[in-house]
Amino acid sequence: MKTAVSLYTLALTAALCGLATASPVSTAGDDATVRGLETQEWSGGLVGGITGPADELTSHLLGSIGDAAKADDRERVIDLLRSLEPKRSPSTEEEAIAIIEKIYKSGADSIIERQAQLIANGLVSGTVEDLFEYASGFAEGENGHDNDNPEPPTSVYPQAEPCDAPYSIPESDLRSAIFIPETFTYGEKLPVILFPGTGSTGYIAYRGNLIPLLTDSDWADPVWVNVPGLMLDDAQNNSEYAAYAINYIASLSGRNVSIVSWSQGCPDTQWALKYWPSTRGVTSDHIAVSGDYKGSLIADAASLSVVLSDPSVVQQRTGSSFIETLRSDGGDSAYVPTTTVYTATDLIVQPQSGRGASAYMLDERSVGVLNAQTQVVCKGRPAGSIHTHENMLGNPLTVALVEDALTHEGPGDLSRLELDEVCGSYQAPGLELGDLLVTESVLAVAAFGLALYLPKAVVEPRLKEYAAAPVACPQEVSGNHTIDERTTVQF
Repeated sequence: MKTAVSLYTLALTAALCGLATASPVSTAGDDATVRGLETQEWSGGLVGGITGPADELTSHLLGSIGDAAKADDRERVIDLLRSLEPKRSPSTEEEAIAIIEKIYKSGADSIIERQAQLIANGLVSGTVEDLFEYASGFAEGENGHDNDNPEPPTSVYPQAEPCDAPYSIPESDLRSAIFIPETFTYGEKLPVILFPGTGSTGYIAYRGNLIPLLTDSDWADPVWVNVPGLMLDDAQNNSEYAAYAINYIASLSGRNVSIVSWSQGCPDTQWALKYWPSTRGVTSDHIAVSGDYKGSLIADAASLSVVLSDPSVVQQRTGSSFIETLRSDGGDSAYVPTTTVYTATDLIVQPQSGRGASAYMLDERSVGVLNAQTQVVCKGRPAGSIHTHENMLGNPLTVALVEDALTHEGPGDLSRLELDEVCGSYQAPGLELGDLLVTESVLAVAAFGLALYLPKAVVEPRLKEYAAAPVACPQEVSGNHTIDERTTVQF
């Protein structure tokens, strides 16, 4: 088993102070291709109160966890989290949603205390020790990164094309991180790569949402990437796993692929598309959920704490070298058809509203972009209510746009959706209470992982040479590739 890691550190970086009121809703974009959605207001600051177990012991523990986190006492944080015992779990989806809303409005000062509230209120799947094991590096089977995958029909390493950046990670490690389920058809259906976010593996992030929804569907064929280190290491290294997975699965399947990414996985995928140009010609769609292409102001605050200073978290600060380099020279615009879905009530990434949202993608190459904020598209309806950074993965608008983008050329298109039906539920059809708890467990595991991860990195990792001094390529995508989503590709 490789390096033990933490879960969801960016997801732990949230102590939202309130959301500002903005201008009225508008669906006008800068041009016909970018169907940008202006902000809907989520005014009102955080309010006090925590639901669920209200006994003195639980309240004391939650406060102690917050104090230990502020004092950067990582061992104390771990011990206190392990002592939490949910007194009960929600018995209905409605009850779970009510708890999520109260936690969202909670006045907890500590970032980790906010995550501990998930555990204390039973918004987890399995025991506290199960969560601790995941955060400690439990990685086998579907969650493993030592998979025995076949050689690709055509070599994609060390480069699929001459302009690709050099890999720093051995091909054996890049390939073994990809989990290919027994249901995979090797090109009979559209291959879809599920790429994780900070502190998670592909399996941990998607097992309560897109894995069960896409598996056995007639329009998608999912595989997922379990990046060693749970995406807490250098984001540039994490991006290598995205770049390799795209070219490898395309070669293995003999056709173009699509990729769904979440949280840090979104800028990492964009980084891969930018510095490995070969990936652009074999990627039909990039679907981004809760992305932070502009970094997060919350990560700025998180980086002040030693407990929170993991490499990829520091890199996701607004204005970091990683973010600024990603966005430079057209990196703030899509390289392939891109659908990005986000919520203003994101406690991890801020700002996340309107055109200023960190998830908002431009389209200077006219490849096709849809920016969809749930509170705008589904205003006043369950899908547009309070959704967390993580449960956006099971949001019905997210899932509907995943299917729409994958079954049509170009990005998702809201005009093709029955929005009254799509927006009418809190979770996508086919998901139940248990799936919601599994998805929320991502952040609960992260509370452990945040403290467990070593070494900390108060200063962000140095830019790779290829990014610090990029070499111009004669053309963006070679003639050996095609962007036609249904065309077989040859390297």
